[in-house]
Parts: sequence; structure tokens; C-alpha cells
Amino acid sequence: MSPTILITGASQGIGKQTALLFARKGYNLVLAARRPEVLEAAAQEVKNLGYNNDVLTVSCDVRDPEQVKTLVNKALAHFGTIDVLVNNAGIFATGTVEDFSLDDWHQIIDTNLWGYIHTINALLPHFLERGKGTIVNLSSIGGKVPTPYMAAYCTSKFAVTGLTEALQAELKPKGIQVCGIYPNLIASSLLERAIFRGKDEEDMRKRREQLGQITNVPVVEKPKDVANAIWDAVSNQKSEVMVGSANVSQGLYRLLPGFVQWASRQALKNKDA
Repeated sequence: MSPTILITGASQGIGKQTALLFARKGYNLVLAARRPEVLEAAAQEVKNLGYNNDVLTVSCDVRDPEQVKTLVNKALAHFGTIDVLVNNAGIFATGTVEDFSLDDWHQIIDTNLWGYIHTINALLPHFLERGKGTIVNLSSIGGKVPTPYMAAYCTSKFAVTGLTEALQAELKPKGIQVCGIYPNLIASSLLERAIFRGKDEEDMRKRREQLGQITNVPVVEKPKDVANAIWDAVSNQKSEVMVGSANVSQGLYRLLPGFVQWASRQALKNKDA
């Protein structure tokens, strides 16, 4: 019987590449995302691989616990078991912290943190009953290295790091593997959904352009690199995988934290005084 993986944020970027990779590895897939038409397009790409994987798509906003319960119930009703959960749905945000509204903070934390908590809470009883299962949480180097002008994003990702490590400590003796994945900025579709805040419209525009320039650099990791890291974590039962240049970022911060924060401020302050 083929194993089954449930992936949130599966319609684009990291989520879609993870779906394609695990399909090649023989997994059945539960793909979840908010936009059904984009999700179905991603599912069709998986089917076009020709591996005869069973693919279930469920439109779901992970911020809503009732939608997440429905997602998990549909997945279990269809497949009977789920072996791997990949928490990937997320939103990037950057800008001057005083210009973020409370609604901005809630959108970021409700997606990046509560979205993960909702899926884990809904699926954990199934894993505990079976005495096995794997939870993969997509964090970020922003969950290891505090970065100026990314306060809301870093808050959510540091929380994901803490959630992941606490779950590891508690659930490993119960047969459940928990892994954190830590990429740097990825050349993906994150610009489409990112939140930019600043002193004025020009400041926000420049922040968007700045992020676009960074993600267009050829050496920046791609969604496929993160998908490979997820496969490495699942197949080798790793508790943490740093993706590519994230190793350098973390190492430099540990060695010279003051310099890294100063350099980040200079690079990202734009119109901030």
C-alpha cells in the first residue's frame, strides 16, 4: 500500500514541487490550498507525470480550524491513513514595524503559525493512534536569525521553530517524527502573496522591488531545493534541515551577530530614518 502525504500550500512553489517529488517517490497525495483553480492545475501536473498516484485536492484556508478539520476528515475518509504532514502554507512580510497594522499581524501569525497548529491538532490523534507519522514544518532562516524590517514574519517563524522543537521532544518517544525545514529566501511565487509596509507608497514599492531583485539572483535556492530537503528529512528521519545558503546565514549570525544585524539594517531600511 502506497504511503500518503498531506501538503498545505500545495498549489505553487515549494508545495507544488514537494508534491511532484513525492509523487515520483510513490506517494499518494492530499493537496490543500485556498484557490481551487490553481490547486487543480497543480494536481494535473502531478497526474501528468504518469505514476498513477491517487491525488485528492481539498480547497482549504488553514487559518480556519473548521476547514482544516474538514480537510483531514476528507483525507482520512479517502485514503484511510496519512503518513506525512507537510505544513507549508505561509505568507512573507517585510517593512517598518510601526506601519504594520494589527490586521497585518493577525494575517501573518494566523497563517504562518496557527495554520500549522490547526493541521497538527486535527491530524495528531490519527498519528498517536497508529503510533507513527511524520510532521514537517516549513520554518525559515527568519526563525533562527532575527532580521530587522521582518518583525512580524520572524515572530511567526521563531514560533514555528519553538513549536517544532517542543513537538520533537514530546512526540519522538511516541513514534512520531517532527522536522523543521529552514530555507533562506526562495526564488518562488512568494512576491504574489507577500505583505509590504513602509513610510509611503514609494517605500513599499522599493521594498517589493528589492525582494524581487534578491530572489532573481541565480544562486538563490529554488522550490525544488526545499522539496529535496523535505524528502531528505522524511526519508532519513531528520529533526532539522538547513537549506543551502541558510547554513551560511546561521553560521555568520552565530559568529558576528552585531555585524549581521547592522548590515541587515543598512540593506533593508530604505526610507526608514
